[in-house]
Amino acid sequence: MSGDFLEKLKSFEIPTCLRVCCGTDGSVTFLLEIMTRKPVSVTTESQYTVKADKTIASLLDVEEGSKVNDRVVRLSAGGTTFVHARSLSPLERMPDTMREQLMRADIPIGRILRSHNLETRRDMGELEILEGEPTFNGIPVLSRSYKIVHNNHILMWINERFPIDERWNL
Repeated sequence: MSGDFLEKLKSFEIPTCLRVCCGTDGSVTFLLEIMTRKPVSVTTESQYTVKADKTIASLLDVEEGSKVNDRVVRLSAGGTTFVHARSLSPLERMPDTMREQLMRADIPIGRILRSHNLETRRDMGELEILEGEPTFNGIPVLSRSYKIVHNNHILMWINERFPIDERWNL
């Protein structure tokens, strides 16, 4: 994890549970289940296979026109939504069974990676507080982006948005 990311995260006046979830380089789903003591459900808002445009190709280090899974989900526990996430995954880099699980939708990415015993790392990218976003009805959100890397290739780019409010006072 880069020092800039960590220092920036430490500077935000946010609940500790939110800081922990946003700062992890592991599974957010797993942490939410520990913190809430409830199972986390994944609700897929949208999922499409798209052709990588210049921006997506650059993010994923793939050729323009490559097939990419574009998935948007919400992670909830006990009826409360904690995370809104978008993932971009180049299909050419996915093992077949992993691709099938990802396309079936409502399975958390952390569980998919764990079930395939893939050695991965998360390279943290942007971290910022966004105001007036529609994601959580205008509640300010903490937004982080990162890449999941496997065998020195980007397996996924993920943006997660966490509402900054009392739901994190667990």
